[in-house]
Amino acid sequence: MSPRSAGVAAVALVALAVTTGSPGSAAAGKGRARGDIKIFAHIAKPGEPSLTLVTPGHKVFVGTFEDVSGSDTGASKVFKYNARGKLLRTYEIKGQTPGKAHGVQVAARDRRGRLYVLDQEPARAIVLNPRTGSQSTYATFPDVPTCSAAGRSTNCSNTSNDGVPEPDYAAWLKDGSLLVTDYSQQLIWRVPPHGGVAKVWLNDKILNGELFGPAGIVLMPGGRSLLMTVASGGVTSPNSEDDPAQGRLYRVRLKHRHGFGGLHRLWSSGVGQAPDGFAVSRNRRDVYIAMAGPTGNSVVEVSRSAKGWRTAWTIPRSVDGATDSPVIWDTATSVQFLGQRLLVTNQAYFTAIPSHWVVFDVLAGERGMRLIVPKGVGATART
Repeated sequence: MSPRSAGVAAVALVALAVTTGSPGSAAAGKGRARGDIKIFAHIAKPGEPSLTLVTPGHKVFVGTFEDVSGSDTGASKVFKYNARGKLLRTYEIKGQTPGKAHGVQVAARDRRGRLYVLDQEPARAIVLNPRTGSQSTYATFPDVPTCSAAGRSTNCSNTSNDGVPEPDYAAWLKDGSLLVTDYSQQLIWRVPPHGGVAKVWLNDKILNGELFGPAGIVLMPGGRSLLMTVASGGVTSPNSEDDPAQGRLYRVRLKHRHGFGGLHRLWSSGVGQAPDGFAVSRNRRDVYIAMAGPTGNSVVEVSRSAKGWRTAWTIPRSVDGATDSPVIWDTATSVQFLGQRLLVTNQAYFTAIPSHWVVFDVLAGERGMRLIVPKGVGATART
């Protein structure tokens, strides 16, 4: 999650009531109550933790991002931790654009254990081998014009503003292609099998949030649908049923040969909550969503029932966690399961307070759905 509007940033800074918290420690935690919050890890400079990725071997990878000022032009880093939050290794990202603010997101893995890291400057996907540290470019993401300016409906962005590429989250399809959300150009890319130049896959007007667009994306078992969050949307869509400042959870039906069959809204957030990364429970009845907006700053459990999808649980209980968290919740951006625990990144995008750069450990009391990684996907063996 990386909103780039100074105006929105100013509003969010006013909305965030920041106080100080005391540090905690990670724990697998027998005897912990559901919703108990601890600190899994404090994130070192350049800080601003973005996505967290958990491997089948319970290794945890966290990428660093930029803050709202965009003033840190140093190289991004990826940190590797064990299941108890001990730092094992640090990787510095190579080949980033000099003089630009940098941020990376560890968005996917393949069955060989290689990581797929989404970079902002330049807009690309990097293959990172965590064993050797080697890095290479897997995909690139073009800067496409708005559809209105280009006078066409394909290979363009259905946005009100002409944003730059901002690859955010990723999910594999069964054919080996990689879907990547673009938070700024407000569309979904499709990277062909084994990499290359990404093509616009989905650019529905309902994704146009003016400034904020698609965020988290997860392929569901069977490969016939995926879930996706958007921070806001529907600014220019006549079919939008909600306030454009509300975020949403959508189901996207998939068709043969990587086609899609439309979006179905499952749930809507409150205004300004900005749903971001999420994780799905093993029984697929619960979706835990990080709420990155200034009125969110939490994880919301959205549950499926006979009456549809409803908000079932929110942690922390207050908007910034001041009463029940060891550190203030300050731009929560991603959720991943580690056993029965939720790992939640606390980016502190608007405040840039280093003591807030943490990954939270929240007891969920249930296990997560295994992320789908089809056989044979990813880079060629030479990478």
